[in-house]
Amino acid sequence: MRRNPTRSVRIGAVSLGSVHPVAVQSMCATRTEDVDATVEQAEAIRRAGGALVRVAVDGPKDVEALKEVRRQTKASLVVDLQESYRLAEAVAPHVDKVRYNPGHLWHHEKAKPVREKVRFLVDVARGHDLAIRIGVNCGSVDPEMKARFPGDDVAAMVESALEHCRFMDEIGFERYVVSLKDSHPRKVIEANRRFAEARPDVPLHLGVTEAGIPPEGVIKTRVAFEQLLSRGIGDTLRVSLTLPNPRKHEEVTVGLQILADVAAGRFRSVPVFDDDKLNIISCPSCSRVENERFVDLALKVKEMTAYAERHALTIAVMGCRVNGPGETDDADLGLWCGPTHVNLKKKTESLGAYTYDEILPRLKKELDALIDARTVATTR
Repeated sequence: MRRNPTRSVRIGAVSLGSVHPVAVQSMCATRTEDVDATVEQAEAIRRAGGALVRVAVDGPKDVEALKEVRRQTKASLVVDLQESYRLAEAVAPHVDKVRYNPGHLWHHEKAKPVREKVRFLVDVARGHDLAIRIGVNCGSVDPEMKARFPGDDVAAMVESALEHCRFMDEIGFERYVVSLKDSHPRKVIEANRRFAEARPDVPLHLGVTEAGIPPEGVIKTRVAFEQLLSRGIGDTLRVSLTLPNPRKHEEVTVGLQILADVAAGRFRSVPVFDDDKLNIISCPSCSRVENERFVDLALKVKEMTAYAERHALTIAVMGCRVNGPGETDDADLGLWCGPTHVNLKKKTESLGAYTYDEILPRLKKELDALIDARTVATTR
């Protein structure tokens, strides 16, 4: 495959960039403090061909567990900094890369300039021989950036990534990669194409966030990856599927198959994703999921809503408090799951919290109401 001329970035024993093969990675869905389960999953991902394994760290217990995970696995580890960027200092001795989200970084210590927070992360990375990923997500772009580009999510994502690249460049740090992720393949394609045109030197991590349940999640991912990889865009990728823990390594298997198909000229997707039918997005389970019934709920939502397949509506099923509130805002109906209750939303409007046993009938009632309203509107 032809490749954009991106520079090399070393991440532990792995190097990304145009002179290296496109690397496939995944993320552990286990609770990081459960060392045995996390090591088992990290090794399963590595044995499946995953070049990098990402884990989430939310507090001191996870930091302590990470030390032991590092000792027991051969995987190159990436840590996901969502809740507090300052944890980077504690986890740095045990990982090979840190990933931060510009939108989440904006929300922490708001009185402090974002540049200062980025400099802190760069100083930690330099001091511990780490790489950095600037991970921009559609549902968590900072409010100031969204205000600059009202109604244009793609432009807000791209400018957020470019802004943080400028921060890195001003500091003189080149060991970074960028990701721009959305749950819709079209937006992923457009955002990555725009960014690659502006910064062809920066390695890109590809992903359709919350792609959902197979096979639909695989189809969405193929649509984006085939369009981007065939244009030389992408240096590493992750397939984000809603899967039970024992099957998490299948994300790597799917990613490797897509890479092999593109390299061989075997294309299975269509140029655009079908927008005229029901679209269910759900996040890939990770250690932040507060109730493991989330995966089962996502499957039941898919099964229950089959009757609405030909209605152009989006239902989002999110597994945690970190991404759930923001990344359900654009969905017609959104569910984000807590330890005992599921929060139901209609766009940004909260419709209340329901137990896992109560939520499906309540969701169906709201779905039927939306379908009826649209039917009435189209027959007038």
